[in-house]
Amino acid sequence: MAFARTALLLAALTGLFLAVGWLIGGQSGLVIAFMVALAMNVFAYWNSDKMVLRMYGAREVDARAAPRLHAIVAQLADNAGLPMPRVYIIDNPQPNAFATGRNPENAAVAATTGLLNLLSEQEVAGVMAHELAHVRNRDTLTMTVTATIAGAIGMLANFALFFGGSSNDRENSPGPIVGLAVALLAPFAAVLVQMAISRSREYEADRIGAEICGRPLWLAAALDKLHRGVERVDNAQAEANPATAHLFIVNPLHGNAMDGLFTTHPRMENRIERLRHMAVEMGQAGPWT
Repeated sequence: MAFARTALLLAALTGLFLAVGWLIGGQSGLVIAFMVALAMNVFAYWNSDKMVLRMYGAREVDARAAPRLHAIVAQLADNAGLPMPRVYIIDNPQPNAFATGRNPENAAVAATTGLLNLLSEQEVAGVMAHELAHVRNRDTLTMTVTATIAGAIGMLANFALFFGGSSNDRENSPGPIVGLAVALLAPFAAVLVQMAISRSREYEADRIGAEICGRPLWLAAALDKLHRGVERVDNAQAEANPATAHLFIVNPLHGNAMDGLFTTHPRMENRIERLRHMAVEMGQAGPWT
C-alpha cells in the first residue's frame, strides 16, 4: 500500500512538472521540461550520494576506526539480507543519521558524533536498522528523484514568473495570468507532494527497521532521545541545505514540529506509538531497552 501511494505521488509530481512546462511554452516547453528533468535525474542518480556525504563532511570508517558502529551495521545488514554498506561518521553535535545511495549495492549509512555519544548500542542498532530499511526499500533513490523534480518545478515556476507564461505560439499561450498562477502555485503543490512521499516512507522504514533489528522498542527509545536532542542542537549544514532534511531519521531543522502539510517527517509521538504497538504484537511490551 505504501509503495503504491509513493508511486502515485511520484506520478502526480511528474505530471505537475510536465504540465508546468506546457503552460509556460506549449508543446516546446513540455519537451524542454522533459529533457531538463531527464538530465537532472541522470546526474542525481549517479552522484547524489557523493554530493550529500561531501556536503556534510562525512568521513568513511572501517572496523578498526569505528568497531562498535561497524559491527552493528554489519550484523543488521546480514539480518536484512543486504550487502554491507559503506559506513560514515559526521562530526556534528546534533544527534542524527541518514542513508544514501542509488541501490543496495552502492549504499552508505552515516551517523553523527552527537548520535553516537547520546545513544546506547541497542538504540544505535535501532537507528541503523531504520536506515537499512530505507536502503532495502530504495527510498534514497526515490527521495532523490522527488527532490530533483520538485526543484525543477521551482525553476520552471521562476521562469513563468519572469516571462508571464507566454509562448511564441499565441494559440497555445496560457497568458500572463496563468503564468503568474503557475509561478505561485506549482512550487506549493510540489512541496506538498514531496512532503507526503517523505512522511509515508518514514513510517514504512520504522516498521521494517524494527523487524530488521527485532526490537521495536530500541528504535522507539532512540527516536525519543533524538527528538529531544535535535531540539537542543542546531545543524548548520542542514539549515543551509533544507532540501536534504528529508534524508535524516529526525527532522534536523528547527521550527517545524507540526505533523502538517509542510513537514518532512511524521509527528514523533505517532512514530513512537506505532513502534510500541508493534512491540506489543511481538510480545515485547516492557522497558524500552
